[in-house]
Amino acid sequence: MPNWRLSLGLLAAAAYAVLSHWLMLHAADRPWAVAALLGPLLLAGLGVALRRGHLPSLAGFVFALLGLYALVARGGVGDLNRLYLLQHAGIHLALFISFAASLRPGRLSLIGGVAQRVHGRLSPDMVVYTGKVTRMWAGYFLAMVLASLCVYALAPWSVWSLLANLVTPVLITTLFVGEYLLRYRLHPEFERTTLSAALRAYCNKPASGEAAGR
Repeated sequence: MPNWRLSLGLLAAAAYAVLSHWLMLHAADRPWAVAALLGPLLLAGLGVALRRGHLPSLAGFVFALLGLYALVARGGVGDLNRLYLLQHAGIHLALFISFAASLRPGRLSLIGGVAQRVHGRLSPDMVVYTGKVTRMWAGYFLAMVLASLCVYALAPWSVWSLLANLVTPVLITTLFVGEYLLRYRLHPEFERTTLSAALRAYCNKPASGEAAGR
């Protein structure tokens, strides 16, 4: 992926995050807004599931899209704040489970699986490092679930929307880029690769016996 395409994608994601925040504050219960807020993420997840050939995920996203269509077709259902909360907290909980489950003894961690697809064979130190990165991401996803629930329960809706639509992508980007830069200082044995290569490794179907990865 050329740098200009990656930059354009990041700008589009930032614009969508700002738009989502505005929609949640001013038009959260409109059918077209529901489709705009939930549809793109579900379609993106469906695309990843198709590329990875993971049938349970594929079935889940298809079911979710059909549910969204039914919701929009009936004209919305009043206050949808809890649905948006469920989407945000639920996605982070699913990611936490996926990352944490790969940390079982004797199994290559989720990030280790991605690193193996990008770099080839991993040294023992690289396996340990990718395990630590997997734990970091698992901790982040769990913390975000708790933060989402607490902010929803204790703060105004506008604050929760800010957390979900603007703070969340900034934190994810910061962690992703920060780890990418730190990796080569701590482990110069990692062959240098691009951020887009890491993203492609996550989307591509893993080889047999390989852990899924970022």
